[in-house]
Amino acid sequence: MVTKLIRTDSNNIDFRELVALLDADLAIRDGAEHSFYAQFNKIDKIGEVVVAYQNETAVGCGAFKEFEAKTAEIKRMFVKENMRGRGVAGEILTELETWAKEFNFAECVLETGLKQPEAIKLYQKSGYEIIPNYGQYIGVENSVCMWKVII
Repeated sequence: MVTKLIRTDSNNIDFRELVALLDADLAIRDGAEHSFYAQFNKIDKIGEVVVAYQNETAVGCGAFKEFEAKTAEIKRMFVKENMRGRGVAGEILTELETWAKEFNFAECVLETGLKQPEAIKLYQKSGYEIIPNYGQYIGVENSVCMWKVII
């Protein structure tokens, strides 16, 4: 479905514009909890970013960063609303996992929210399993943490 996936970093202008749309969407979904989550979603230290393009227009993105020695954390997954349901997020996720393997990561973790059922469905369809909340998400009722072996 996607014409092109590019590997880039968090300085990419298309990635930054997509993240602004993601943050606006999450502010609505998360309501009063948004500021709690926002503090963990800064993009200035993310070096591995994938941006998806359809007809030269950026339509989705995702990223990963090191979580632990052999574990990458998937971050900032987003697809524009008019492109959802077409497999774009799955393509981005697959590319992120492939890239993470090239960095010798053996597994991926991620956090999403109960108010994002479409994300939970995507990750489960992609082989992720729900795990106990980790790190800053321990005890946060709206958080759903997931894990997958990628080797």
